[in-house]
Amino acid sequence: MRYLTLSRLREDIPALLKLAMPLLVGQLAVITFGVLDTAMTARYSADDLAALAMASAIFISVYVGLTGVISALAPIAGQLFGAKRYTEIGEEVRQAVWLAALLTVLGSLILWNADLILDISQVSSEIHAKATLYLHILVIGLPASMAMRVLMALHNAVSRPTVITVVQLIGLAAKFPLNYLFIYGGLGIEGMGGPGCAVATVIINWLWLFITLGIVMSGRFYRPFTIFARFSWPDVHRIGVMLKLGMPIGFSYLIEVTSFTFMSLFIARLGTTALAGHQIVANIGTVIYMVPLSLSIATMTLVSQSIGADKQYRAEQIGWSSVFFTTSLCAVIGLTAWFFRTELLHLYDPPEEVKQFAIPLFLFIAFYQIFDALQVSAAFILRAYRIAFWPMLIYAISLWGVGLGGGYLLGFNVFGNVPLALQGASGFWAANSLSLGVAAALLLYLFRRTAARFEKMHPPVSV
Repeated sequence: MRYLTLSRLREDIPALLKLAMPLLVGQLAVITFGVLDTAMTARYSADDLAALAMASAIFISVYVGLTGVISALAPIAGQLFGAKRYTEIGEEVRQAVWLAALLTVLGSLILWNADLILDISQVSSEIHAKATLYLHILVIGLPASMAMRVLMALHNAVSRPTVITVVQLIGLAAKFPLNYLFIYGGLGIEGMGGPGCAVATVIINWLWLFITLGIVMSGRFYRPFTIFARFSWPDVHRIGVMLKLGMPIGFSYLIEVTSFTFMSLFIARLGTTALAGHQIVANIGTVIYMVPLSLSIATMTLVSQSIGADKQYRAEQIGWSSVFFTTSLCAVIGLTAWFFRTELLHLYDPPEEVKQFAIPLFLFIAFYQIFDALQVSAAFILRAYRIAFWPMLIYAISLWGVGLGGGYLLGFNVFGNVPLALQGASGFWAANSLSLGVAAALLLYLFRRTAARFEKMHPPVSV
């Protein structure tokens, strides 16, 4: 924290915002995809909506794990970019493509055989069939989606997130008409219901890939990377380095997703009113989370570039500036959500009993944002230092142990002595907030130790 000064904040915050703003727009565009799928499928039939909910939950769990592994390219290429070792970036991209191909095969096998997972739900045969078809269609788009993640990691590493954002907005513009065509039918095409969302998504995935590839192949900026200059066979060492960093990142993503998934499943036991109120607040929290996530990705880029340029002290400066700014901003956003909780609920227009149930949960939104901002900032900074194994363990202990375990004990009053205010959904939200606080404390400590170790190994010539 010795580097956190007003002059450094004035220098670092504009740089972070320059990268984070297009990332935020892109993240919100991706969220809108899910909103469109849900809203448009709900108008088709309840069975299709149920199938979409089940299939998308399975897909997201698989997808975030796979793409987390690929995201290891970002800090690796970022360090190389900072060191001006441009041709090595091209080699890392080629190896990441091989890794993406391997992961695509794995993901396709899981999605194609998802019947084993769907059988657990014991839903009707009609819903089961629609969910299976949805997942089978997404297999067609998985190669494009995984290749696109490689290109996204490259653009984040070299401070060009705007390119990806523009491409994502193009896809968003195409999403509504494609959804309408394949869900409801038209132009001689029979309506497919929920699985039609998957067809639209697959088309957009391939569209994204072709557009981005065209930009990279023709853009002068990318020529020093020599990505397409030659063919490379798989390099076991380079792929191994990516896996060593990427597998813990992917598993960390999986821990985050499953912790919220099981939290919803447990709250569902409290009744439909509790689940509906929880889902609304969770949805608002997800939208807000895009702010610290975008700032954290931008931070990872700048920190990794500084490490690559052998400016260890600048890496730590940027890291602490981001922690301070991101947390302060999210605290303001959380308090704003609390003060305007009634107005936000009106946007969803739920039944009055759901609204009354959800209002107290907004208190956790206010505190939750502070801990969430701290932990996600620290986690992405550590990824810039290529450290992911210990954060993965921290997430497992905090989110699964403290969050889910503690939430179960509080929410269901297992020991019979939990205050009424912390029972039910409030207990789960309180435990989840506490789990993020634990994760934040441990991750920040790990960042401080790591930064000190790196600076000791590479002392600055001058400050």
